[in-house]
Amino acid sequence: MSAYDEVEIEDMEWNAELGAYTYPCPCGDLFQITLADLRLGEEIARCPSCSLFITVVYNEEDFADAKEPHKPAPRPVAVA
Repeated sequence: MSAYDEVEIEDMEWNAELGAYTYPCPCGDLFQITLADLRLGEEIARCPSCSLFITVVYNEEDFADAKEPHKPAPRPVAVA
């Protein structure tokens, strides 16, 4: 069975709630691959709702010691 598509990791979105990088699946759910999977060299992101999967293109070295991506803290805004 071949992958539905090849997707660059930069085109995926980090979902902190799922703890995974995600990409929209045609079925309406999301392809998912965890940071732990990426650290192990995994390149297949699966959809939990259907049988489709994608190949994730990334540099393994970028994730060898990676920590969970985080959003910058909101900055206060002065109101005059």
